[in-house]
Amino acid sequence: MKILLTGATGYIGKRLLPILVSNGHDVVCCVRDKNRFYCPIDLQDKVQVVEVDFLDEDSLVAIPKDIDAAYYLIHSMSGSASNFDDLESLSAHNFVEYLNTTQVKHVIYLSGIVNDSALSKHLSSRLRVEEILRSANFATTTLRAGIIVGSGSASFDIIRDLVNKLPVMITPKWLNTRCQPIAIPDVLDFLYKSLYNPLTYNQSFDIGGPDVLTYKEMLLGFAKAKNLKRYIYTVPVMTPKLSSYWLYFVTSTSYRLASALVSSMKVEVVCQDNRINDLLGVQPMTYQQGLSRALIKVDEDQVASSWKDSLVSGRFNRNLSPYLKVPKKDCYIDRRKMEIIDRDFTIRRIWSIGGETGWYYGDWLWDLRGFIDKLYGGVGSRRGRTNRHDIHAGDALDFWRVLYANKQEGKLILFAEMKLPGEAWLEFKIINNTLYQSATFRPRGIWGKLYWYSVLPFHGFIFKGMLEKLIR
Repeated sequence: MKILLTGATGYIGKRLLPILVSNGHDVVCCVRDKNRFYCPIDLQDKVQVVEVDFLDEDSLVAIPKDIDAAYYLIHSMSGSASNFDDLESLSAHNFVEYLNTTQVKHVIYLSGIVNDSALSKHLSSRLRVEEILRSANFATTTLRAGIIVGSGSASFDIIRDLVNKLPVMITPKWLNTRCQPIAIPDVLDFLYKSLYNPLTYNQSFDIGGPDVLTYKEMLLGFAKAKNLKRYIYTVPVMTPKLSSYWLYFVTSTSYRLASALVSSMKVEVVCQDNRINDLLGVQPMTYQQGLSRALIKVDEDQVASSWKDSLVSGRFNRNLSPYLKVPKKDCYIDRRKMEIIDRDFTIRRIWSIGGETGWYYGDWLWDLRGFIDKLYGGVGSRRGRTNRHDIHAGDALDFWRVLYANKQEGKLILFAEMKLPGEAWLEFKIINNTLYQSATFRPRGIWGKLYWYSVLPFHGFIFKGMLEKLIR
């Protein structure tokens, strides 16, 4: 079959793609920016990539008419727009209107559990999208999930950050809210086994693991898996805003995502109808089993996708394309070069930069800059990187976004997502036997110029030291 996969660069989409291809399907991947889409070589023969923005109905003509089924994996959990619910509805309307003109027979939508009488704005928006999809000519299956446990998921990373960093936690009362977590392999199993299955047509199903836990119990469960002793005390005085700041400063999440999560975590997400387990023959694993699998993936550096690589994890909410060409006019540029000794060694060092590896020189200054950025509402440097030794266009890398990464060419371009009075690029490229390193800053007004000159004294030893470490 020919399958349309929306959200192909997202956390779920990246993991679902190889499953579809390995089962013999041709997949049409919808992305807003082709420069952000990375397709492994072994999948390329079965994958077609089209640029589509579901808020722009004219762009949908890029979708082939001969698709048989589709996955709708679009949502704005951490979107900054106050009217994100209207935008989600518009995307769903445009999706339905266009797909009604194709030969598609079945659409699968991954939503959230919406059984509580008082839903958050985000969960209400998910329910509205479900209703719009149901109005279409094709059959629709909605799978409603709560907390997804898996390496690289926002929930997993937040839990890990809290448990690893805080032996004693004074927490908001919503940590006593119940939820029913589900492991990412089970989510993918449900998504694939629902495909073209008449037993699931025009129905909605809750999917969850066998455990109903409070968020507090989930934190303690993670501590148990890591053999850590943790003490958690809940207090009723934390307002939603304070709770959002608590998550924002302690974990790697953005403030937008923290705020969205807090609003949703006050709502119980417990399954009421799990008959799909028997319909599809899926027996979801326990929370502790899901944690164990996720921890192994992290330890073995095999995280297939991460929420951090979504553009909404930072301040970058535009396509990468306009920034690929590093400007020269009206910019301040710190240029350095050095003859390399071993090209392969230098490439490995460049491709491992940031995250747990660090920046090879003056790491405490990079950490300090990340901390200052966090104080001013930026992304900080806690996002790290998804893979320790490999990066692709669109990936998050501390407070940078990867614009371009080509090992054979020996070229890497990063764009700064930190709070700045201007725009900044960091570029590495190998030409012949020389490594060229450039830090480019395009100032915005007088504050931009003052900023450049205030950090200029640090450039001399930070960038010089980093360049030397990339070679020796």
